[in-house]
Amino acid sequence: METTQTKTMEGKGKEERNPTKKSDRVVVWLLHRKFTLLSILLFAFFLRILVSLHPYSGARRPPMFGDYEAQRHWMEITINIPPREWYKNTTFNHLAYWGLDYPPLTAYQSYFHGIFLRALDPNSVALSSSRGYETPLSKLLMRWTVLSSDALVFFPAALYFVIVYYAGRKDDEVAWQLAMILLLPGVILIDHGHFQYNCISLGLTIGAVAAIISENDVLASVLYCLALNHKQMSAYYAPAFFGHLLGKCIRRKNPLLETMKLGFVVFGTFIIVWWPYLSSVEAILEVLRRLAPFERGIYEDYVANFWCSTSFVIKWKRLFSMQTLRLLSFGATLASILPSTVHQISVPSRQGFLYAMLNSSFSFYLFSFQVHEKSVLLPLVAMSLLALEEPLLFHWFSCYAMLSMYPLLCRDGLVVPYGALLLLSNLLYFTPQVFGGHRRRERVSFGFRKVLMALCLLSFLVIHVIYLSVTPPKRYPFIFEAFIMVLCFSQFVVIAAYTNMKQWMLQSSCFPKEKMH
Repeated sequence: METTQTKTMEGKGKEERNPTKKSDRVVVWLLHRKFTLLSILLFAFFLRILVSLHPYSGARRPPMFGDYEAQRHWMEITINIPPREWYKNTTFNHLAYWGLDYPPLTAYQSYFHGIFLRALDPNSVALSSSRGYETPLSKLLMRWTVLSSDALVFFPAALYFVIVYYAGRKDDEVAWQLAMILLLPGVILIDHGHFQYNCISLGLTIGAVAAIISENDVLASVLYCLALNHKQMSAYYAPAFFGHLLGKCIRRKNPLLETMKLGFVVFGTFIIVWWPYLSSVEAILEVLRRLAPFERGIYEDYVANFWCSTSFVIKWKRLFSMQTLRLLSFGATLASILPSTVHQISVPSRQGFLYAMLNSSFSFYLFSFQVHEKSVLLPLVAMSLLALEEPLLFHWFSCYAMLSMYPLLCRDGLVVPYGALLLLSNLLYFTPQVFGGHRRRERVSFGFRKVLMALCLLSFLVIHVIYLSVTPPKRYPFIFEAFIMVLCFSQFVVIAAYTNMKQWMLQSSCFPKEKMH
């Protein structure tokens, strides 16, 4: 790995001195691989279409329905009332019924999608009268809004990342890496099955990562700010971005000027996105209160994080006040993100940045306040960017991330696409040309890790069978969900501990003497 990275860094200086040559090489690289890349993109899009034919969250389940209805309702609200009332409880906007609880960029996205629905099916977004609206045409249009968002944001971002980070690798490895990102079962099932638009915020984040790798920190800052303003959970990656960019700035010729430049970019992006709400402090607070729903408690359902998994032993909600739990959560999250953040400030590097993203998102998932099962997608996507670097770990984590969402997806009626995508991802993972190469490079420790993986995956398969075929005892109706939660949490802790140690082990290959122009 050090040899590959060193060659990459040596070539980087030449490319920076001749940007035209660099862009030409990228074009040639794409042209040589256009058929393979296009095939992967089309296959990934086709899979999303197939998954979208299955049920979604809350289908035909009044009175609140589910996430599908939430997204439709936001379109209804944003195209029918003024922006300053989108986050305010009014006669036509009852916040108790799926009130907007994401940042303004999600509201703008809902507005444009609402215009699209109104043009083709006006009744689907009619104010007040469209609650629970579920017709074949409206469902088709809603599904199309997610498919188009994925194709326009997530797909190009994934391709951009693979081009700039893995372009020097073998063709089959590059194709496999792109497939691992685009065919993540969890992202496909949540967005195109359950029904959400994670592809937008995650795509913007991956685009920001690719921009950093391309040495375009201004573009990276804009893209990441947009991701933050689409879904506040993108803050899971904030320490990694902050640490890496600050570490680079302080090594440049004018560190203060470089830091201020990025600060102004961030500030300016937020000003533009939040402009309709900058008329008063109260307007800003109305939005912020919706983005931080502390009243929901420290956790919901059976999420595989620290607070929920240990609640069998320590009754957190009973023993501590909400304010105390907030402080405990904040302290635990801060303590767990500090090592990876400090590492990137001290010795910023491309590979280290990817590990910092993974470690930071893991910290938030495991210790932060009000985590949902779907939040596991953030460390999962970060891990997918390292699939070629950590193939076994990626496979291990991907399986258990899926398992952690299994009860949620079962409630949505998505067992069939869940099983199909899980099988497909395993088949793709064991692609001989790629996996064989990693096996040779890891032959020293592969035997032990193979046995360990086999045992973990065996428990993984057994719990699926039990969950579907065995009726839980009446006294403990959620015992299987609890077992899945604790099992997944134990795996996540082991993986997070390893990746944090691995990031610090990269110090010798982090190029501290790299010239920052």
